[in-house]
Formats: sequence, C-alpha cells, structure tokens
Amino acid sequence: MKLMKNFIRAVCMKENNIKNSLKSYLRSFFMPIFTKKISLKTKLLAAFLLIFCSALSQIKQDQRIWFSYLGQYKVSEKWGYHIEAQFRLDNQLEQNLQNGFRFGAIYYLSPKANITAGYALVKTFSPSLEKFSTENRFWEQYQYNKKWHDNKNTMTHRFRLEQRFVEHLATVSGESNEFNYQNRLRYLNRNVFHVANLSSDKEEIYAVAQNEVFLSLGNNKVNSKFIDQNRFMVGLGLNYNNNIRLELGYLNQFATSSYGDNTMNHIVSISLLQNLDLEKH
Repeated sequence: MKLMKNFIRAVCMKENNIKNSLKSYLRSFFMPIFTKKISLKTKLLAAFLLIFCSALSQIKQDQRIWFSYLGQYKVSEKWGYHIEAQFRLDNQLEQNLQNGFRFGAIYYLSPKANITAGYALVKTFSPSLEKFSTENRFWEQYQYNKKWHDNKNTMTHRFRLEQRFVEHLATVSGESNEFNYQNRLRYLNRNVFHVANLSSDKEEIYAVAQNEVFLSLGNNKVNSKFIDQNRFMVGLGLNYNNNIRLELGYLNQFATSSYGDNTMNHIVSISLLQNLDLEKH
C-alpha cells in the first residue's frame, strides 16, 4: 500500500513538472510577441495564427473520392440541355456516401452567357442510421464565360439559386421522416489556364483553379448558418478537340452544420466534361 502511494505521488509530481515546463515554454514563446519590442503587424499575425489553429482543431476532417460527369448539349441556336451525374465515395472506395443526378434546359443568351433551370435528385448516406436520405432540388443559374490571354484562358462566373427539399430521417422507430426546405445561393468562380498544346491547337493540357461558396438564405431547418459550405479546387485537365475534358484535382470542402461539428473534407476529384454542339452533327 505504501509503495502504491509513493508511486501515485511520483506520477503526480512528474505530471506537475511537465505542466510547469509546458507553461514556461509557452510563456517564453508567446510573451516576447506581445511585448513592445515586436511590431503590431507581428502581434496581429501571431494572434491570427492562434485563432486559426484553435478553430482548425475543432473541425472534423476526412478524405473522400468524387467522380462526376457533366454534359452540356446544344441542340439549336438558342437551346440546349444539361445532364450531370455525381458519385461520392470514401477514400477506400468502399462506401457510397452520396449520389447526385441533375437535369436542366439551357437557353443561350449569347456565345458567352446562358441561363439554365432544372431539377436534381440527391441521395445522401447517413452513417449513424445506415440509410440514404432523399433530396429533391430545383435550381436556376446564370453563367458567363470570358476568354483572355489570346483566348487561351477562360474565366467562368456562375450564379446558382436552389430550392431544396431535404429529407430528415427519423431517429426513433415508428416516427415518420420529414422534408425540410432551404433556399441556397451558390457562386462559382472558375479559371482555366492553358499549359501546353498536344497534337493540335484543339488538344491541350490545362490547369484549373476554382472556388465555390454556398450561402443559406433565410431561416430553415437544413442549416441555419449563413455560410453553408465552401469548395476550393486546383488540378490539371486534358482537353480533346474542345468538346471533351478530363480533369484530376484536389478539392477542399468546408461544410458547416447546425446540428454537429463543422467538416473539412480532402477530396480527390475526377471529372469528365462534355460540351457538344449537336447542330453541327
């Protein structure tokens, strides 16, 4: 018994020594930053880093792999249609986490601008309930493309408004599921940079950098936070004959939640994009 008490006392003393050493180290590291000898800019930078690290430690992080197909088909001078399919899996390619299918009608305002309206069906997996929830989504968007640097690079602005009917799965047996409504605004800024030509001017390797912010509009039960999520992506693409593109990139998704932790997903994004003018065929 005496031996046990001596052991506990020694452990407590060791723990106190570690705590005191850590406090002394932190004090010696940060105290000079907040003295008058350091510039205000350095102090603000140190404070920002402290806040950023503290916030980052409270974010749940994970890895994903996303596959997507996006097709836009022009059938006349003013009209076309949009088809999109997305499959989002975990980083082991074992669990399907979300499937999305989007359809729409395109009206071409000019060679640079178009408007689109359509419907999307989204299925999202709930790990805790081991079920998929359903979302019915109507959407409208305006897109403007601007070429620059001798028409080799392209900047795209896309504004999308969504009306979401999101199923909330019941957690208690016998309860029925309910659908919650949310209005959401999305803005995408996408930049494509020419890197090198292949066999011809219409076959090239390019770099892509884009960011899309999602804003929740009004009060709702889906997500009460104003910033719903943000997606930033960088990658490389292969353009074949100016109508088929294959892209591989890293996508960082930051998603907020009203009911749990915020999430940051590190994603490998693989996309196939088609832009076909069926008038010419």
